[in-house]
Amino acid sequence: MRLDKMLSECGVATRKESARAARAGSITVNGTPVRSADVKVDPAVDAVVYCGTPVRYRKFFYFMLNKPDGYVSATEDGRDPVVTELLPEEYRRLGLFPCGRLDKHTLGLMLLTNDGVLSHRLLSPKHHVEKSYGFTVKFPLSSADIDALEGGVDIGGYVTKPCRVNLSNERNGVIAITEGKYHQIKLMMEAVHNQITSLERLTFGPLSLDPTLERGEWRELTEEEITLLNQQ
Repeated sequence: MRLDKMLSECGVATRKESARAARAGSITVNGTPVRSADVKVDPAVDAVVYCGTPVRYRKFFYFMLNKPDGYVSATEDGRDPVVTELLPEEYRRLGLFPCGRLDKHTLGLMLLTNDGVLSHRLLSPKHHVEKSYGFTVKFPLSSADIDALEGGVDIGGYVTKPCRVNLSNERNGVIAITEGKYHQIKLMMEAVHNQITSLERLTFGPLSLDPTLERGEWRELTEEEITLLNQQ
């Protein structure tokens, strides 16, 4: 692999930046400065240091984000800010995208990655990856409402799959679903003549929202979390 390609894929530097750094003697491979960024390196073997910082090659990256209100689950939008803008520039170079969607005003756990194969598998209906959401509704939910929601409701020509609803009081609780239809939870509540007033994703498969992350904050997934995701 070319050195500049490795640095680009790691989000360390663009190819032009790599070329400038190499000419300045700021990149070493196995302790020796290189003067050209097009030299070949083996990421699994060679020790690359860019401007004093060791570079560890990874093909895929995984980030947990605590999505704030008002951000769109996309990589670009003509009107509103997008979730990838919450990451530093060097990470935005990695081709990250949101795995699944949260509505503009839905908060909480979002997975950002450049691993398209894993994302497709996690979102595939046949894998039934569970997601849970804390919610508040406008009107009290009755036991009949809960039975209807858990058994499946019609959300406009589509009957939802069974889900789980646990109430903390008549208007607040957690709902766990295994699908991801557009505005699904909002439409499910409307099917029982109610209205969502707040919604926050708490879990996505084996991931739980890190309580230390404030709105808009992010962190890389741990190796254990990545392994659990790949087992889904």
